[in-house]
Amino acid sequence: MRVVSDRRAANPLRGRSFLLMLLAVLGGFAGYVLLLPVVPLWAVVGGAGEIAAGATNAVFMLVTVLTQLAMPWLLRRVGHRLALGAGTLLIGLPTPLFAVSQEMWALLAVSGLRGIGFGLLTVAGSALVAELVPVAMRGRAAGLYGLSVGLPNVVFLPAGVWLAQHVGFVPLFWIATALPVAMTAAVFWIAPVRRPEAGPAAARTFPLTLFSPWLVMCVVATAAGGLVAFLPLAITAWAVTPALLSFGLATVAGRWLAGQVGDRFGGGLVVVPSVVLAGAGTAAIALASAGAAAVAIAGAFALGAGFGAVQNVTLVMMFERAESGAASTAWNIAYDAGNGIGAVGFGVLVTATDYPTTFGAMAAVVLAFTSLAIADQRGRARSR
Repeated sequence: MRVVSDRRAANPLRGRSFLLMLLAVLGGFAGYVLLLPVVPLWAVVGGAGEIAAGATNAVFMLVTVLTQLAMPWLLRRVGHRLALGAGTLLIGLPTPLFAVSQEMWALLAVSGLRGIGFGLLTVAGSALVAELVPVAMRGRAAGLYGLSVGLPNVVFLPAGVWLAQHVGFVPLFWIATALPVAMTAAVFWIAPVRRPEAGPAAARTFPLTLFSPWLVMCVVATAAGGLVAFLPLAITAWAVTPALLSFGLATVAGRWLAGQVGDRFGGGLVVVPSVVLAGAGTAAIALASAGAAAVAIAGAFALGAGFGAVQNVTLVMMFERAESGAASTAWNIAYDAGNGIGAVGFGVLVTATDYPTTFGAMAAVVLAFTSLAIADQRGRARSR
C-alpha cells in the first residue's frame, strides 16, 4: 500500500485516512450542491434575466473543467492533500461575497472562484480513492466515495431552495460557507500519499487507453444531464418530484452496488449491463414524455441506477489504465462535459423536435455505445 499511517488497518475502507477523505468530500459537495439552484435564483432576484442567471452556473462549470485540466500537473507539485484542502476552502470562503453585490460581474467572479475549488475537490478526492486503498478494494472504495458525493445531491439540492425561500439567501450563504470550511480540518489528518511521478507518460493529461471508458461515461452522463435539466418540463407535474427523487437515490445505490459487484467479479461484468440499463431508462422517459407519465418514476430509477454504476466502473477502469491524477482528471471531465452537453444539447434538439423524440434519440445513442463497452472488454481480455 501507499499509505503511511494506515498500513496496520485491518480494512483500509475503515481506516482513518479514507474516512476523513470522505468527510472532507462530503463537506465540499454540501457547499456546492446547496447553492447549485440558488445562485441563479439570487441573480434573478437581483434583476438578471434567465440567460444571465444561468451564466452563473455556466461560468462555475467552465472554470471547474479548466481547473481539472491542470490537475495532473498540480498534483505532481503540491500533492493530493493540499489540493483537496484548497478545494474545500475555495468552495466555501468566497461564498459570503454573493451577498455583497448582485451585479452580474460580481456573481460571475465569485462563481469562478468557487469553480476553481470544485475542480480541485473533484479530482483530488477521486484520485485519493485509488491512493488510499489496495487495487482489489477500489470498486468498493469508489462506491463509498459515490455515497459521499451522492448523498448531498439527494439531501441538499432541494434543501438549498427551501432554505433560501424560508430562511433567507444570506443565512444560506453562510451555511454553505461553514460546511466545506469546517470539513477542511479533516484533510490535515489524512496520511501522506506519494505524488505522481513526472515524465513523458505523466505529462499526457488524457492517455489514449482512457478513451473508451471516458466516452462511455460521457454519453451516459449526457443522458443524465438531459434528464435533470428537462424532466420537469417534459412530464406531468405530479410525477416530477418522485421521478427526480427516484433518480437521485438510484444513482447513489447503483454506484455503491457496482463497487461491491465489481471488486468481487470484475468491472467487465458491470459495465455493459449498466449501459443497457441507462439506455432502457432513457427510453422509458421518452414514453413518459409522450403521455405515459406513470413510467417516469421507473425510467428515472433505471437511468439513475445505470448512471451510478457506470460512474463507479469507469472510474475503476481508468485507475487501471493510468496514474490516479490523470485518471481522475479524465473521469471528472467526462462527467462534467456530459452533464453540460446534456443540458445544452437537449435544449437544441427539443427546440427542433419535441421531448419524446429527444429522449428517444438519446436512448438510441446510449444503447449504441453498448457495443463500444463490449469491444473494450474484449480488447482488454485479449491483451491479458
